[in-house]
Amino acid sequence: MTKRFPDSFLWGTATAAHQVEGGNTASDFWLMESVPESLFAEPSGDACDHYHRYPQDLALLKGLGFAAYRFSVEWARIEPEEGFFSRAALDHYRRMIAEARAIEIVPIVSFHHFTAPVWFTRDGGWTEPKSVDRFAHYCERAGRALGDLVAYACTINEANIPIMISASRMANEQRPWSPPKNFTEIARRCGGDANRWAPYLVCDGYAATPQLIAAHRKGCEALKSAGLTCPVGITLALLDMQAEEGGEALRDAAQQVIEGQFLESVRGDDFVGVQTYTRIRFGPKGHLPPPMDAERTQMGYEFYPEALEATIRKAARMSGCPVLVTENGIGAEDDSRRIAFTRRALEGVLAAIGDGVDVRGYIHWSLLDNFEWLEGYRPKFGLVAVDRATQARRPKPSAYWLGDIAKNNALE
Repeated sequence: MTKRFPDSFLWGTATAAHQVEGGNTASDFWLMESVPESLFAEPSGDACDHYHRYPQDLALLKGLGFAAYRFSVEWARIEPEEGFFSRAALDHYRRMIAEARAIEIVPIVSFHHFTAPVWFTRDGGWTEPKSVDRFAHYCERAGRALGDLVAYACTINEANIPIMISASRMANEQRPWSPPKNFTEIARRCGGDANRWAPYLVCDGYAATPQLIAAHRKGCEALKSAGLTCPVGITLALLDMQAEEGGEALRDAAQQVIEGQFLESVRGDDFVGVQTYTRIRFGPKGHLPPPMDAERTQMGYEFYPEALEATIRKAARMSGCPVLVTENGIGAEDDSRRIAFTRRALEGVLAAIGDGVDVRGYIHWSLLDNFEWLEGYRPKFGLVAVDRATQARRPKPSAYWLGDIAKNNALE
């Protein structure tokens, strides 16, 4: 049976600058990857050399059948020192967006995807109130340089991830946030204070949340004042939060802290980006592990593609915004599991659309096997394999399968 998607439905894939570009030397993560006892399994290095190879990658994406590409512009390249905006970096990203437009790829641009300039993180990052104006200033300058070519703009990628990570750590370790011991060496290398070094994934998420919510609002205003007429929104990391008997109160409290306050804050936005990979279950005493017989992904997540339908419905209900699925996928060596996961996830998207939920598109994570943050290059999320020695690209069966769905705008 054929199941068709709406005529205007967007099909695409995604990447993030630091994970694919390589050589992001002015960023906080580059510094953290290089210190002894690094939290990262390995450094990002050249990554996928997407910074230079983007024309070939865009052509590959187009040839597979996709019509949209979500990617980020790198703040650390654009503003490597506070107040200095690199014309060369802005010109690079303008050429990249123009190339997408030239081959009729819809460019969906994220202005912050986890990484930041060293100067920003050295001075407290998102835990510092001045971060709101700093981010807005960056958005305004980047927006003026790039905005006329952007089709969709995402201010901050997964703005709720810092508090999600902090809440999980506090629940597991039963202690408040404290800096990892290697922050002392990081601070020494960048001339800062270990207690003020606050990178996105490892900062005090409770302290960062008010600024992240405010920065999205002010970033939206800055982008629109810079002349952007395209839809502007945010992306959030959403889990299908389920409760076993007796776990309802804990589930509801966690959902409000980790997701609800963000979804409520974006009411009136042009869209909300939903990024979902699995579910989480709560019992009377807290978070429950996946069932013993559950299949696990390379990230240790439960293989549970049905989570996407639940989070789409939740995001639409709590935000009142149209939904764009900006990330969904699976870390898997066995590509047949990627196809199985994505098929079931898309069935959920269709079910939500059938019930009247305004879902604008599906952007698969990821185009390329890339640098998966703390995990390094081990997890394979890509539709396209990348040879680490030669940078050669090889589309997997899932790339052709999903590309055909995109071409036909239907799930067979």
